[in-house]
Amino acid sequence: MTEILTAILALLAGGFALVAAIGILRFPDALTRMHASSKVGSLAGSLALLAAAVDIGGVSAASRALIAILFLLMTAPIGAHLLGRAAAWRSGQKPDLLIRPSDRGKPGP
Repeated sequence: MTEILTAILALLAGGFALVAAIGILRFPDALTRMHASSKVGSLAGSLALLAAAVDIGGVSAASRALIAILFLLMTAPIGAHLLGRAAAWRSGQKPDLLIRPSDRGKPGP
C-alpha cells in the first residue's frame, strides 16, 4: 500500500513540476514566469518530500519531511516576493510604486 501512495505522490510532484516548467517556457515576462515556478515549485517539492517520507517510513523520516515542508512553505513566498521586487526594479518601474506611502523618504534597511 505504501508503494502505491509513494508512486501517486511522486507522480503528482512530477506532474506539478512539469506544469511549472511549461509555465516558465510559455509565459511572456519575468514576473509571470516567477509566479508559475514559485507557486507550483513549493507544492511539487512538498509532494516529493511526502513521497520520500512515505517510502522511507518511520517517525524520524516523517518529522524531517514535515520540518522541510514547513521550511519550504515559509521561505518560498518570501524569496519569490524579493525576486519579483528585484525584477520590477531592474525593468525600470518607478521605485515609488515599490514602497508603501508611509515608508517614503525613510532610509533603507
